Order: sequence, then C-alpha cells, then structure tokens
Amino acid sequence: MDRSRHKPSKDMSRTHPLAVASRNVTIRDFLIFQLKLALDGGKDFVAFNLSIVAIVLDLFAGRGKRPRLFYLVVRMSERFDKWINLHGVVEQLDEDNNADGMFGVSKAGDDTLIGQIEQLVRGGDDPKGRAKPPVDPL
Repeated sequence: MDRSRHKPSKDMSRTHPLAVASRNVTIRDFLIFQLKLALDGGKDFVAFNLSIVAIVLDLFAGRGKRPRLFYLVVRMSERFDKWINLHGVVEQLDEDNNADGMFGVSKAGDDTLIGQIEQLVRGGDDPKGRAKPPVDPL
C-alpha cells in the first residue's frame, strides 16, 4: 500500500497558530459567520430553483439558441458569493493573528458583507471608543 497518498496536503497542515480573540469578539464573529452561512444557504436554494426555471425558459422560449436567463442566474450567484466572501476572512485571520477577529482583517465599507457590517457597527476600521494613534506631521 502506497502511504504517500495518505499524507496530509501542504494546504491542510497548520503552519500558523490559531487566532486568539476575546470572548466578545469570538461571539460576534460566530454570529456573523452564522449569518453568512444562512445567507449562503438561502442563495443556494434560490439559485438552484431559479437555474431550473431559467434553463427551461431559455430552451423553450429561445429555442435553445441563446440561454441568456440561465447565465444571468449564474452571474448573480457568483456576485452574491463574492459579496458574502464566506471563508475569505478566515484565510487572512490565521496569517495576521490579530485580537480583533474578522473585523481586524477586513476593511470597513468594503463591498463584502463583513466590510459593510463593520462599517455599520463601527463607522470605520477602528473600534468605537478606541483612540486613533496621532499622525506624525512630517
């Protein structure tokens, strides 16, 4: 039996320590992740059903020559996936090792769900109540 096939891939091995955050930050990130999962599941349900309707309409109404509605559903689904960015923040979280969780690796006001939530909750990248460091006037 060839054991080389059963070694963990380089992507699966942990080279960075797990992110550590306070209890409040972890609970906030958990709630955001649950929201993202629910939205992603809802998107999958809607896209699944819309794609069936779209392909049927394209094949019958367009006589199969130009399946426009189907590809419109695919594009909308892809845009929604990019907006949710379900796991994108976690990839950066392990690299940056910050105590501010998902907000610490996102940019407030970015065109992703987490960026828009951060802008709504904080009004910017810095937590409310935390003073910004002084800018050197050079």
